Amino acid sequence: MTTDELASLLNVETMKTTRWHRLPDPDTLAQTVATQILNCSREVLAARECFKIVLAGGTTPEKVYRLLAQADTAWSRWSVYFGDERCLPVGDSGRNSVMAARSWLNHVSIPPENIHIIPAENGAEAAARTYATTVAAALPFDLVLLGMGEDGHTASLFPGQQHDPAERVHAVHDAPKPPPDRVSLSSAALNDSRRVMILVTGAGKRAAVQTWRAGGALPIATIHGHEGCDVYLDAEAFPG
Repeated sequence: MTTDELASLLNVETMKTTRWHRLPDPDTLAQTVATQILNCSREVLAARECFKIVLAGGTTPEKVYRLLAQADTAWSRWSVYFGDERCLPVGDSGRNSVMAARSWLNHVSIPPENIHIIPAENGAEAAARTYATTVAAALPFDLVLLGMGEDGHTASLFPGQQHDPAERVHAVHDAPKPPPDRVSLSSAALNDSRRVMILVTGAGKRAAVQTWRAGGALPIATIHGHEGCDVYLDAEAFPG
């Protein structure tokens, strides 16, 4: 193996590094992640005009969002995107954008034009096409937040489902949990981020965490960002 080939291999391995952070409980995890998000935003804004963050749905991210709503930072320079959305009517409480607005975005001064909601009410195919243009203009992201389901899915990328790898945004049909129609950023789009933080809590996630750590082929395991990802787990999800 030549020196250049070895350097290339080491670079690929660095990109895919997963850093595991075990916290004692969901509240400590949420506080830690909220602090990390704010620190990341300040680092980015010291070098660039805008901080571009992709949000996750779920109860664990919601705890983080409630903490962020209490923070004082340069909100006017934040741009918010979403990793996935359910095809539900505008304002439906089951939408990730509604949860994020209720717990955080409605309480801070991020300009409305900087909050890029997936138009999932238009149906999965039409919304995916529209949002793909939005995502293309935003890449690379500065930070992607993700959760993980008990089956190892992330965003709305589910085990066993296939999508065009060239797409930045997928139209998802037949999701194994309701609603069946969704819109999700692709693994390629989620990986085009300077940082990735993955939040995992609860004993129900333990088996998937074990599979992931053992090298199993789960959707969550395909996400690593530009320089690897940071996974924050509570003691129930990862007893140690």
